[in-house]
Amino acid sequence: MVCDLPMNGYPKKQTVLIICTHNSARSQMAEAYLNNIKGNKYQAYSAGTEPSVVNPFAIRIMNEIGIDISNNKSKHVNQFLDKELDYIITVCDTAKETCPFFPYGKIILHQSFPDPSQTSGTNEEILSSFRKVRDSIISWIDSYF
Repeated sequence: MVCDLPMNGYPKKQTVLIICTHNSARSQMAEAYLNNIKGNKYQAYSAGTEPSVVNPFAIRIMNEIGIDISNNKSKHVNQFLDKELDYIITVCDTAKETCPFFPYGKIILHQSFPDPSQTSGTNEEILSSFRKVRDSIISWIDSYF
């Protein structure tokens, strides 16, 4: 078996691009969690098919588990089209349907999670929805990676 070794002698990290429509919550949470928990093996990025801004509720509930995404920015998937990526993961059905073709993508996955930003109600009800999605994303990442 051949292993890609960069100049530092350590195995090359696998690259992961996580995509949702607005790159405001689900993909941001997944990127941050994967980098935090498996950053020694994976380098995760996130992007959106229609990027906007990182949702303040996503920032808040990630802070609850010790992960700061307050400086993250929403990015467009087009800036990753010419990159060699080990994994391309869509985390919402809309992004799956509108996602462009990645010519250098190796493994394409889809794992849909509900959009917590569509929740209405009190702040606590919205936070509860974000927590539920965050925890589902964490569970999926823990089991897949």
